[in-house]
Amino acid sequence: MEQPFEMIHTGENEPRFNMPYTPAVKVHSGKMVFLAGITAAPVYHSHPHIAAEFDDIPLDPGDQALMAIEAIRQVLVAAGGGLEHVVEMTRYIVDIADNQDAINRVLGQAFGDHRPASTTVEVVRLATDPRLVLELRIVAAVPE
Repeated sequence: MEQPFEMIHTGENEPRFNMPYTPAVKVHSGKMVFLAGITAAPVYHSHPHIAAEFDDIPLDPGDQALMAIEAIRQVLVAAGGGLEHVVEMTRYIVDIADNQDAINRVLGQAFGDHRPASTTVEVVRLATDPRLVLELRIVAAVPE
């Protein structure tokens, strides 16, 4: 099955830069899926938040990234797609200097050669729980 989108590069594209994202993605077909921000917290949790519900979340940024990716994978499967259908990702990271390298390793392994368009924003803290260091906002184009 043909991908419902294509990765867009300019003439200056140079593979030696090993960029972790694609500058743009053009969607040709498919259904757009917009995920709520996902962290290492359970997708379904109490509102207002109850801190004890997050006590089992590891403090390691790589482990949190792995948990967020697994939750994203589950939501995308429920929508008829997978990580290979992600076209845009916004990464909200607490303390980029301390956390980004571990997060990048996990996201690189999860996405492999697939590089969605992405933006990274450093934040002071996330709304769910102060122990969380990563929130991912995902847009995907899943097959019809």
